[in-house]
Amino acid sequence: MTVRAVLVDDHPVFRIGMAALLDSLPGIRVTGQAASAAEARTLLGGSVEADVVLMDLDLGDGSGVDLTRDLLRDRPGLAVLVVTMHEDDDAVVASVRAGARGYLVKSAPPDAVERAVRAVAAGEMILSPAVAQRAMSYVLGGRAATRVPFPQLTDREREVLHLVAAGLDNAVISKRLSLSPKTVRNHVANVLTKLAVPDRSAAIVRAREEGLGGA
Repeated sequence: MTVRAVLVDDHPVFRIGMAALLDSLPGIRVTGQAASAAEARTLLGGSVEADVVLMDLDLGDGSGVDLTRDLLRDRPGLAVLVVTMHEDDDAVVASVRAGARGYLVKSAPPDAVERAVRAVAAGEMILSPAVAQRAMSYVLGGRAATRVPFPQLTDREREVLHLVAAGLDNAVISKRLSLSPKTVRNHVANVLTKLAVPDRSAAIVRAREEGLGGA
């Protein structure tokens, strides 16, 4: 299927160049262009066919973040890909919160643009590498990302597994966590199912391999 793209950018040279790039790619067609927020609202409020909107954040008469939010409220099926000069954390977070599925800087190479357009059209979320790294640092508050063992488990199930791996029986775990014995049994049963292990001993082996059960 052809991906139908609309460009919203108040820099005509950039907009014309982007349109030429996209129209040169197989399976992508530019169906509209807007140089301002007002033009974009009129264009996308009409009958123009669009799957992806490439959105600049700095428009002469408004904010691309606000425009993204408004467009998606009226046309939730649109995929917005922000293409901007900004790499600051606040702009990334604001765009994603407004509903954008992707965020690229204008210096991104043509293959990255193509990949991003196709990805967001398919419903994926995509950030350019530099932006993704900055966004992750922002979300983590500057802390290093920590790998969580067995992400399929809930926090409580992981806590119970940790105590099981430490050699505690259900009665002790029940007292330690202020849970009823039945609730502990249910958590253990869920852990065995989610880890696809036959019994408690096998779960202990798996847990200790992942570093659980220690001090």
